[in-house]
This record gives sequence, structure tokens and C-alpha cells, in this order.
Amino acid sequence: MANTPQAEKRIRRNDRRAAINKARVSRIRTFVKKAESTIVAGDASEAAAALAAAQPEMMRGVAKGVFHKNTISRKISRLAKKVKALAQA
Repeated sequence: MANTPQAEKRIRRNDRRAAINKARVSRIRTFVKKAESTIVAGDASEAAAALAAAQPEMMRGVAKGVFHKNTISRKISRLAKKVKALAQA
């Protein structure tokens, strides 16, 4: 239980930020799932477009502090590797 006005304000602020961060994580996951589904479908050009759309969203999540930089770098690398393999096949 908050004892000071500032602590009450921080609780309100934290709730607002948690909602914003949750929406941002959900949006990024949607972009990643779309990219993964196009890879599974086997359409190389569509997969490349989906990756190009997902990449800036993922990096924006890093900039906003929702994800760690190395986590997103790893995920982008793995997606790009799959898209490249699909394009070569």
C-alpha cells in the first residue's frame, strides 16, 4: 500500500506503462508470427516483405526498452536466415 502521494502516482504511472508495453509486445509478436507463417507457406518474396516490416518494429521495441537488444538481434538473425534459405531454394 502506497504511503505517499508520489508512491501513489508511481503506481498509476506503472499501470499505464505496463498497458502500453503489453500492447507493444503483442504488436511485435504479431509481426513475427506473420513473418514465420509466410516462411512456412514458402513464398520467398512475401516472407522477405514480412521480415522487412517486422524488423523495424522489433528494433523499436528495443529502443523503447521492452526487449533486450541481443534477444531481438537473435530473433531477426534467425528469421533472416530462414528467409535467405527460402529464397535460395
